[in-house]
Amino acid sequence: MSADAADGPADTVRHVSGAGVPVHGNDIDTDQIIPARFMKVVTFDGLGQFSFFDQRFGDDDEEKDHPFNEDRFRDSSVLVVNANFGCGSSREHAPQALMRWGIDAIVGESFAEIFAGNCLALGIPTVTADSETIADLQAWVDENPDGDIDVDVEAETVTYGGNEVAVDVDDAQRKALVEGVWDTTALMKSNRNAVQETADSLPYVETDD
Repeated sequence: MSADAADGPADTVRHVSGAGVPVHGNDIDTDQIIPARFMKVVTFDGLGQFSFFDQRFGDDDEEKDHPFNEDRFRDSSVLVVNANFGCGSSREHAPQALMRWGIDAIVGESFAEIFAGNCLALGIPTVTADSETIADLQAWVDENPDGDIDVDVEAETVTYGGNEVAVDVDDAQRKALVEGVWDTTALMKSNRNAVQETADSLPYVETDD
């Protein structure tokens, strides 16, 4: 991941590079990404191990056929998915779990809007391409599990195996990532003087000197 904190209060995210992991299927919802029973936690720490849990394990904890169970994809950081990924309930635990698994970027046909927004809050790009491009990329990843995928957020391209394809990045997401203003907490902290001045000017707000 490209980082330059001088450009904004958070690290800029212009490039993400890493091996890919393909997860096939349309309409994979947030309950599949992280089942609700694993959300009863005080912090997000440790959620990564429960990513796609019910797709990866049966009732007796026997392993199912799923890419997240395969050793060849264990160190992958670019997730390649199909249409309407992250639909369903608007649980921020879903991208939190994927990030803690090791996912730094997601390339897919389309994403649920709230899921994409929750990914942006973590600095995870969600970039889109047509179904044929995604199918080709998933097939390549399956054949080349150690091959690198380079996601260029700024240029809106994905490069893999000598191929460069155009992708779409939402304009607001692209601006936030490239300029390092995707982290709202860091953004507010960087403007603490302005926040304090506004608070001091309000007659109904008492602040400590």
